[in-house]
Amino acid sequence: MRPCLVVVALLLTATAGCGTDEPSPAPSPSPSPSPSESRSPSPSADVTGAPTVARTTTAARKGGPGTEWEITVYYTAVEDFHDGADTEVTGCTRLECKDGQDDLGSYPADFVEAVRDEGTGRTSSGQYLNWSYDVGFWLDSAPRTSDGQRLTPFFSAAADPDVLPQGTRFRITGCGVQDDGSAPQEAVCAALRDGAWTVTDEFTPGLGGSHHLDAYIGPETGENFTDSDWYVTLTGARLTIG
Repeated sequence: MRPCLVVVALLLTATAGCGTDEPSPAPSPSPSPSPSESRSPSPSADVTGAPTVARTTTAARKGGPGTEWEITVYYTAVEDFHDGADTEVTGCTRLECKDGQDDLGSYPADFVEAVRDEGTGRTSSGQYLNWSYDVGFWLDSAPRTSDGQRLTPFFSAAADPDVLPQGTRFRITGCGVQDDGSAPQEAVCAALRDGAWTVTDEFTPGLGGSHHLDAYIGPETGENFTDSDWYVTLTGARLTIG
């Protein structure tokens, strides 16, 4: 989740459950332009993936009008776009375990690294290799949050639960600037603004921060995705919460 990828940047996270193919992104990133290792789980999964909706709380108001946010995108890595030495992965064949030692297969080294950073990856076989701080690696039929909810592009987000609890809805009203001070590409900013975001996940302990969000944008769309316009971290962004 950089502070959820352990750092990366914005637009473009997992369980054994039931599910089908990953949903298509709601505004679709362009094929060539596009983290965040940031999930802290407590594996008691709602494997149906039904989003939790909660009322905005006082804690959420800590990030009210006038607050500037840092927003980092995270995405589903795609094995077919990666290479490197085969790396054996062990873990759980379903989410309802922790630090499993089952053989989950061998995958390109940089794909495994991307799954650790982003929290989820689609294998060449069509399964999803997911990762979270408390569970480790596990195989699933869909990209999921650490507690079993299905990740949905331009909907799912991760935040500090003391500021924006799970179920908090928000809109991105201003994209701020990139790390180098430049404005993000307009198509990227527009897609983020159009998203109907809900906090469905939280950061790995020690990552993120009270005014940091990770926004899920779906699967990467090609090789060198992290060099594209979609892989961004924004600072000085503005939100409307609730």
